Amino acid sequence: MTDKTEYHIDVLEHSTDAINLLAQASGLGKQVLKDAMQKGAVWHTHGKQTNRIRRAKKPLQPGDKLHLYFNQYILDEQVAPAELLFDETDYSVWYKPYGMRCQGSKWSDHTTINRFAELNMQPQRNAFIIHRLDRAATGLLILGHSKKATAAIAKLFETRALEKHYQVIVHGKFSSETVQIDTPVDNKPALSHATLITYHSGLNQSKVQVKIDTGRKHQIRIHMASLGHPVVGDRLHGDADNTAPDLNLTSCYFTFVCPLSGKLKVFELPEQYRPQFVDEQP
Repeated sequence: MTDKTEYHIDVLEHSTDAINLLAQASGLGKQVLKDAMQKGAVWHTHGKQTNRIRRAKKPLQPGDKLHLYFNQYILDEQVAPAELLFDETDYSVWYKPYGMRCQGSKWSDHTTINRFAELNMQPQRNAFIIHRLDRAATGLLILGHSKKATAAIAKLFETRALEKHYQVIVHGKFSSETVQIDTPVDNKPALSHATLITYHSGLNQSKVQVKIDTGRKHQIRIHMASLGHPVVGDRLHGDADNTAPDLNLTSCYFTFVCPLSGKLKVFELPEQYRPQFVDEQP
């Protein structure tokens, strides 16, 4: 068997359930398949709808289809746990660690923060992605737990009615004055404001706070590199190699008027999760 295998199975009878059909088609053991189902590798098409299924005994109807996207390497992947910082019932604010994703793939969703939240929150709730952090970035991330809350907070991001700050450690001595950066990202307007927090002369690195007015993909990484101060650990837009530390880019602060309660909300990341110079780390 190759490392990556797909199976697409037509359901022909009423009496079959998902796990038996998958086992017959793939030759994989039922325990292996149950693990794959729990990790989001199995999909079910019924009519025009295709969704992940996790119940081994889910009843199927003739005309349905099952899809198994099996990659043991992906299924074996593990990430550090996220931490719930603020539970607002209809939405919550988390610390997202390095390596955790904000979006699953057809192969799995077990390393995503929303799936982690669904499995670990008490009381249990659905969790919806409102905005994203890069897999390599860390810090504050907001999840919605109802369609209404998710749409309302997403609108704050879209209309820029939410203030957000990041901290990064960059190479070199950053300007002592706030720098406005408007370099386009993917040919779209992008605006960031960067302010020096502290400079470490021994490492020739600067800790910088970045406030972004737009939310383009990799905006901070691209803007810092455009100034000649790439983010430490940036293998994509900087010059970091595989021996470099993890990306030093962290979402640290959100403030907005809650669209559900009308109250001003301020969420700050605890100090221990913020970027640190190498000689400050425990």
